[in-house]
Amino acid sequence: MRISDSRLHADHSRVVLRPFHLGWQARTADGNRAMKLIDDIASLSEEAVEAEYAHVCHDFLERHWQTEQMFLERYAEVEETLELDPENYSELRKKLIGSYFCHEYTYAAAALMNPSIVPHPDQSGMNDDACRFVMSLRAVGEGHISSIAFREGIMESDGTFRLWPQSSFATAANSADIPPEGDGAVQVHRHPESSLSNTVIFPITEQQAGGLEDLRLVRFDHGDGDYEWIGTYTAYSGRSIRSELLRTRDFRSFTLEPILGKAGRNKGMALFPQKIGGRYAMVGRQDGKNLFLIYSDDLVTWDDDGEKLMGPKYPWEFIQIGNCGSPILTDEGWLLFTHGVGAMRKYSLGCALLDRDDPSKVLARSPAPVLAAEDDDRSGYVPNVVYTCGALKLGGSMLIPYGISDSAVGFASCSVEDLLAMME
Repeated sequence: MRISDSRLHADHSRVVLRPFHLGWQARTADGNRAMKLIDDIASLSEEAVEAEYAHVCHDFLERHWQTEQMFLERYAEVEETLELDPENYSELRKKLIGSYFCHEYTYAAAALMNPSIVPHPDQSGMNDDACRFVMSLRAVGEGHISSIAFREGIMESDGTFRLWPQSSFATAANSADIPPEGDGAVQVHRHPESSLSNTVIFPITEQQAGGLEDLRLVRFDHGDGDYEWIGTYTAYSGRSIRSELLRTRDFRSFTLEPILGKAGRNKGMALFPQKIGGRYAMVGRQDGKNLFLIYSDDLVTWDDDGEKLMGPKYPWEFIQIGNCGSPILTDEGWLLFTHGVGAMRKYSLGCALLDRDDPSKVLARSPAPVLAAEDDDRSGYVPNVVYTCGALKLGGSMLIPYGISDSAVGFASCSVEDLLAMME
């Protein structure tokens, strides 16, 4: 296993402009709190509005992309919600009102971790020796709220890679209508002028309010070259969890929808990149300790109890095992990265080989970790943890981005042959 010197760390300078909600129905001694704020701004003279808005521009204009346009868009949302009369406010006053209903959010101030990686939809200019990729990241910000961030790059056939640079501005994906009670699918859209590497998907529904955690992306082959990028993640409300799906064909528009059925009550589900025996298949931990193979006929509903695939066998995984991303097809069978939890709650990375035609058959597994936290990588927000949500295979090489103690992201590479040699 070759460990790269490259690291991605939490960065409190990465900020996005987000809506600030006072609570439309919140009451104060003076009435509706949001309307009281509008009235206070309306009472200012034009000279005072100019002075206050100048302060806002001085502090924030260069920290965000299309800031003034975003202020106007936010005003429009407030106008619609509070049924304001636009004739009562100048454009400058509208911008100032919009600024009061926005705030900065440092989406990756606390941690950047648990990546997954898939081939990019755009492979123009690439040959068999290189692959453009999309990497998703779990970004943790204020209040320990998790969101989904992205990076793009290119992997070479020898396992080396390079990441595309990010601009200084990050933007939040925009959401359309939220379904009643947050029980249906939600559509979100990347800003048409923003790159994927600068896009962040934030929690939208009530079930997601506590965070979008540990996205496991896979490029799913529907057949005849029809690809869809599908990810499973945990929607955490702050009290309960639910597995959900992220679906996209271009990484510009995304659908976030609940996984239905009893299997969706559990974390860590990972989808096979193609149907198995005419059915959708996932690997997941259904009982908190062991790995199960489960099936569905329609991708969204997972009522199957599944069958136990494997349980803890070696000391480094005695507490529990789980998957570390979707199975990867090799000439020898399905390569499945796993994580094991051992003494002192140390998380290590392992792997197993499943039969190509019948993945319920475990052909081999690693008796010792293939990657574990060592030296400085043992320290972090949650120490002694190595964790990935997916790896990328190109030819005979593997690129494995991984979370380091729930704080940063590292990169490892190896050959498929070497991984197979580590198993018994």
